[in-house]
Amino acid sequence: MSIMRGLLWLLAFLLLGQSMVQLLPIPLPAGVVGMLLLTLWFVRRGKMNADVVAVSHPLIAMLALLIMPGVVEIFFVAGRYADQAGAILTALLVGTLLSVASSLWLMRRYMPPLNETDHE
Repeated sequence: MSIMRGLLWLLAFLLLGQSMVQLLPIPLPAGVVGMLLLTLWFVRRGKMNADVVAVSHPLIAMLALLIMPGVVEIFFVAGRYADQAGAILTALLVGTLLSVASSLWLMRRYMPPLNETDHE
């Protein structure tokens, strides 16, 4: 039952993101807007919802499968964007570095410090 409640939370924020994208000129996918809203909701509450955590773990394990179709399609449309390869590679490199840096900053900020006894 916990997984169903967590799935309903995710769907509710996806629908909220879809509504915002339709009503406002937001140039982002509805899923991204919904997840940003969910993140802001959890930050405001100060903790995660246990139901969302329960449904998120299996979904995160399948994340590579969700990304795979987009990666495969690049092989079919790569020729159309050959003249923009430099800009695309720069965007990928900068985006990856910013993503890693922001993840590291968030982990250092919100994870509890390790004790010396944890290393042994």
